[in-house]
Amino acid sequence: MSVLDDLAATIAARKGADPDSSWTAKLFAKGPEKCAEKFGEEAIEAIIEAVKGDRAGLTSEAADVLYHLLVMLAAREVPLDDVLNELARRQGTSGIAEKASRKGK
Repeated sequence: MSVLDDLAATIAARKGADPDSSWTAKLFAKGPEKCAEKFGEEAIEAIIEAVKGDRAGLTSEAADVLYHLLVMLAAREVPLDDVLNELARRQGTSGIAEKASRKGK
């Protein structure tokens, strides 16, 4: 198992927890829309650190982005394995070709 798998499992375990006992449970209690909003906020913070060229700041914010992405996915019942399988499906395909294949969707 990877660190992301472990984190996804911990996040899933917090789904029914008391919001007063867990930040993750507190996010879930606010609903999937709030989870998505929080992911967006963290992504913007990561972008800011990348633009500033702050390597340590970007590293920290990237960790926050990954955590909040997993929370958002769990809030909408999308398993990490589904995302990893989609990445595996795309592996070996040029990014340009992959994007072109989505235009008809």
